[in-house]
Amino acid sequence: MADTAYIAGIYEHPTRNAEGISTAELHADVAFGALADAGLGLSDVDGFFCGAEAPGVGGFSMAEYLGLTRLRHMDTTETGGSSYMVHLSHAAQAIAAGKCDVALITLADRPVAGKAGPRLAGVDFSLIPERHFQPPVPPFPMLGYAMVARRHMHDFGTTSEQLAWVKVAASHHAQHNPQARLRKVLTVEDVLASPMVADPLHRDDCCVLTDGGGALVVVRAEIARQLKRPPVRIRGTGEAMQHAAGGRVDLTRSAGVRSGAIAFAEAGLTPDDIRYASIYDSFTITVIVELEDLGFCPKGQGGRFVADGNLIAGVGRLPVNTDGGGLCNNHPGNKGGMTKILEAVRQCRGEAHPAVQVPRHDLVLAHGTGGSLAGQHMAATVILEAM
Repeated sequence: MADTAYIAGIYEHPTRNAEGISTAELHADVAFGALADAGLGLSDVDGFFCGAEAPGVGGFSMAEYLGLTRLRHMDTTETGGSSYMVHLSHAAQAIAAGKCDVALITLADRPVAGKAGPRLAGVDFSLIPERHFQPPVPPFPMLGYAMVARRHMHDFGTTSEQLAWVKVAASHHAQHNPQARLRKVLTVEDVLASPMVADPLHRDDCCVLTDGGGALVVVRAEIARQLKRPPVRIRGTGEAMQHAAGGRVDLTRSAGVRSGAIAFAEAGLTPDDIRYASIYDSFTITVIVELEDLGFCPKGQGGRFVADGNLIAGVGRLPVNTDGGGLCNNHPGNKGGMTKILEAVRQCRGEAHPAVQVPRHDLVLAHGTGGSLAGQHMAATVILEAM
């Protein structure tokens, strides 16, 4: 990125149930919040990025709703939960290319208040080409991840107890987050005692479903140096896609292998340089697979890596998801990528909750997956640096 783009503002909506608040209002709330955090206004924004959940016709409906009159660049890429890592990467590229100077990225949705369940707003799965070769009723997300977990157990000896440690770590962090959906500290035994939803995944192996959203403001380096908030440099990004290849797929390997390698190469760093990681946690098995694929531990060793509190801030080797993550805190609109970036920025700024703030926080990573690890998905990795 050659010292080009910086995250100057962030905001996470406090609601987890947006009863009485429209999706457009949620987008506006998070947009104003992030711009206020950056010390900028709507008149400064000349680039806008959003996903398919934004109501109306593409991004320009939201641009009009927000009153963005100076836009000269727009991106409405939709890759599910990884969309906002991809948007962050694309915003940095647009700034480097001179397409915009101040980019606003927003996410907002209300599946709880709207009683929509686990779906992606604005995405019509009935139109995908392979739909005619699938079951009459599309499988629930946890079924695919259950296959990933079972295969990982078969190949590497991973246990349900090891999966549970991912949730336990998230709960230890969530107790310090007053906005977290679930704040009770859990034990491994608690997780294993929760109802089985898709063997071998228990209810507590699955993420929460929430309303809300978040926003980011990304600016040119010269602008970042003039603002009062601590600038966070976008050091490296990577994105990669993987699909089921007609069934010829390794369920234990994700596109994170490639997105992570691209991001680390661009940043000139290795996993050993990272002090904190925000890892997509749609399910506990997601974290284990991604830790392996990003290079934090060898393939097959993820279960052992997460055990015994190794992801808990102040205790473990690599603190992960110190806001409680999607497993306990927030998974707005069934897309967890935005919140992963927000907590990574808080850590990088030294503004996470004191109980979970990482002492050495100069280099952090955020990683997301969109789609399903059991089939088609998009992975995106972002490496950030405190300046």
